[in-house]
Amino acid sequence: MGELVLAAKCTHVPTMLMSEQEGPIKGKRQPAIDGHREIARRAKALGADTVVICDTHWVVNAGYHINANHRFGGLFTSNEFPQLIQDMEYQYTGNPTLGDAIAKTATDKGVQTLSHQIDSLELEYGTLVPLRFMSREHQMNVVSIAGWCTVHSHEESRIVGEAIREAVEASDNKVLLVASGSLSHKIWPNKDYAANNGTFTISSEFNRQMDLHVLEMWQRGDHATFLKMLGDYAGFCCGEGSMHDTAMLYGALGWDSYDAECEVVTPYFPSSGTGQTNVIFPVI
Repeated sequence: MGELVLAAKCTHVPTMLMSEQEGPIKGKRQPAIDGHREIARRAKALGADTVVICDTHWVVNAGYHINANHRFGGLFTSNEFPQLIQDMEYQYTGNPTLGDAIAKTATDKGVQTLSHQIDSLELEYGTLVPLRFMSREHQMNVVSIAGWCTVHSHEESRIVGEAIREAVEASDNKVLLVASGSLSHKIWPNKDYAANNGTFTISSEFNRQMDLHVLEMWQRGDHATFLKMLGDYAGFCCGEGSMHDTAMLYGALGWDSYDAECEVVTPYFPSSGTGQTNVIFPVI
């Protein structure tokens, strides 16, 4: 029998790559990089062989979609931020059996989900950035699930999360589940970015206060209350991908019955107007 051994909410800001390059951002994102590596170390210690990443940079407009190819490789340049991520090499092994099983389980539960093995279907950087740093500590097979869901409900994403857990437990795999996305996600308006040192600042004090409140709730295990406000939080604070990654995460963990105390492994930080962190969600 398989097992979901660890779960996490993770940042994927492109400046993590720039933090390792010469220039004004060098070293500035080291805590975020260290957080990814710590999560991978924990997953390795728990025997994880596969990471399932719910990626809020993969946008889909109908159905749910899983990139479950046998292998992934190539050069990635972000079409959103080509000045930040360009010609990033990557090479990973997939887990098509698990990806197919998640899709079938979700579809059987009433949420249409398709699993794909298409060589030209690239991974998005919400998957590639965490993998870049996590793989330094532990090489895992990869399954990527679209988490930027434009016409979907949090209830459907909850069911997809349940399907992830059920498919994992019916498999032979031990799995790390990652919700890859920010907290608040109101990027600075273009005209205001430079004047506000946008790379290192938050665009809304309201969003910052809400983010900090959410982190405090997670740390004390008050997930049931958080889920009552998830829709409003995602809406008012511009949650990345409408926070469908987070709904999938909670679906896999038991939704409002989940009460574990979370661990912040990267202190909260602003980036381009958004709120970012790395948080471990223990599996119970």
